[in-house]
Amino acid sequence: MKTYIGKKGLNKTWQQNFPETTKCHKCGGNARIMFVAFEGAGEKKYVTDLHENDKDGKYWPHDAIACAVYLCEKCFEPVAILNQA
Repeated sequence: MKTYIGKKGLNKTWQQNFPETTKCHKCGGNARIMFVAFEGAGEKKYVTDLHENDKDGKYWPHDAIACAVYLCEKCFEPVAILNQA
């Protein structure tokens, strides 16, 4: 997994580019990008390997992930947006 600090990671995604900011789920404030963690091809271990999806509705990623992590400038709450290949 590679990490990309700030805006330069916004295009390190398996789907559409991550936004520069997002709404905080706790207070509704503005959360700014901190970093993106990206799993590419050829990794030795993936997040998907940590847990299974099961019949009881416990969901987990099924493929390589990209995760953007933000920090709210108002309440300091972290916010994450995740997508997968």
